Amino acid sequence: MLSNLFVVLPIFALILTGFVTRRTGTLGPTATREVNRFVVFLALPAMLFSIMAKADPAEIWQPDFIIAFTAGCALVFGATLWIRVRQGCHVADAAIDGLNASYPNTGFMGFPLVLAVIGQSAMAATMIATILTACILFAVAIVLIECALQTGARRRDILRKTLVALVKNPLLAAPALGALFMASGLTLPETFDRYLALLGGAASPCALVALGLFLADNAVRNDGPATSSRLQAVLIALKLVVQPAITWVVAVPILALPSGVAHLAVLLAALPTGTGPFMLAEFYQREAVITSRVVLMTTVLSVASLSLYLAISAG
Repeated sequence: MLSNLFVVLPIFALILTGFVTRRTGTLGPTATREVNRFVVFLALPAMLFSIMAKADPAEIWQPDFIIAFTAGCALVFGATLWIRVRQGCHVADAAIDGLNASYPNTGFMGFPLVLAVIGQSAMAATMIATILTACILFAVAIVLIECALQTGARRRDILRKTLVALVKNPLLAAPALGALFMASGLTLPETFDRYLALLGGAASPCALVALGLFLADNAVRNDGPATSSRLQAVLIALKLVVQPAITWVVAVPILALPSGVAHLAVLLAALPTGTGPFMLAEFYQREAVITSRVVLMTTVLSVASLSLYLAISAG
């Protein structure tokens, strides 16, 4: 287990670097937004475009992996949503709770972790997981929130607004353009390929530092309604334990996936809650406090949970 800890330690060290530099004032209050925008709008899209443009189509179409990973996300999200609504929770809040329990941080932590643990060969599948999480699951939550908050004629605009948002999402647009380039059969010009490599190479370290900055900004928030420690504990357990367990059940006993594919699906499902739920909670002013705490606690606890999983899978 110690050797696995050494594998993930540099990743969490980068998160800690962002956290410390923000809390000590080395980086100012706008650092979180600006570093995050650099990752989301430049570095990560460059990486996704490059991966897709140079990928073998057989690497992209992985239906068994897609089913296993999607099952973990969908079942946990759906169950959390249903239970919270049955408890009398507003649908908008229930949707955000569903994201808290099922939204793995594939964009910021998935790429560097998978690259360190498995290698470049798993980047295409990681990109697929990122699209499923950051685009499809995110879009489902947005539609649910909008339907819950808007009434009458405004509901007719929900689908249009969601589609426009997805088209403008660089995490979807970049791999889509990369897929078109791949289908063309052309080869990336050497200079452009090098440009993408330099820009995309900044995605992983900057994403991890941005996550640390985000956690530092939201670790001690006291605004908003009182939160339930029990609810937080349940959401954390769902994210770090239940979701990877469901993914393993679908991947291994049900689908009988090859060990490498199953391992990758479970590893990505075991990632802590990403920043997407907090962005929605803050935007809609719904449960932002509890969401920030779930992101923080799952990220901290995942140091141990991911190390434990890697030790078990290696055995």
